[in-house]
Amino acid sequence: MITVMNAKTIVLANQKGGVGKTTTAMNLAAALALKGKKVLLVDSDPQGNASSGVGVTTSDGLPQLYHCFVGNEAADACLRPSGIKNLTVLPSSIDLVGVEIELISMPEREKKLRKILRPLRDRFHYILIDCPPSLGLLTINGLTAADSVLIPMQCEYFALEGLAQLIETTRKVKKTLNPGLYIEGLLLTMYDLRNRLTHQVATEIKTHFGDQVFSTVIPRNVRLSESPSHGQTILEYDRNCPGAKAYERLGNELLRRSKQL
Repeated sequence: MITVMNAKTIVLANQKGGVGKTTTAMNLAAALALKGKKVLLVDSDPQGNASSGVGVTTSDGLPQLYHCFVGNEAADACLRPSGIKNLTVLPSSIDLVGVEIELISMPEREKKLRKILRPLRDRFHYILIDCPPSLGLLTINGLTAADSVLIPMQCEYFALEGLAQLIETTRKVKKTLNPGLYIEGLLLTMYDLRNRLTHQVATEIKTHFGDQVFSTVIPRNVRLSESPSHGQTILEYDRNCPGAKAYERLGNELLRRSKQL
């Protein structure tokens, strides 16, 4: 077993729903795992879609992330294997909805996830955290626990408005809770080559953020939408489709940025 000290932890965040955040968390995790990297996918969204999307059920009564937050279980007892070699999951379910209320009275409540994950960091190359579509306490915990934030976003003008708010939240977390936090990159998702607006918004984002925008874009792809219903990542479901190839490119690009390729 490869032991890696201090795994790189990336939180995927966007308070706007439907931007491909969970899809990216699942498929980027799979792409990195298939490259031989040991990856932990942390499902910190009460919807639990990242868990079910990689074939992990949470209806079996076994402990999950909620139990780590409320102090009943160590994270190690909640880990589940996925169907992909090297990819491990820390799952969640709707129970996680209660965490934000239960954390209110806890000291250092924003640092709870960081403490949960700390004993696991020497076992993985990458830890990817999927957050809910909000800027609530679960997302703040994700930002506080992470080394960097990856922001998936659609090429539409409403996405630009939400981006400013997310970046401001990231700055506040960096200033008060996590001085080392930085933006890993912005990822353009659901990219439609036939849509003029897509090109206009993409150009505006690249002009403003430059190298912080990943060169890889994720296209609109029916197969990407289908794969979670089969409990599979796109790299298991249809590795030859455009969506799968895009996530493989994204994995390679992230590894190059991390100087691990």
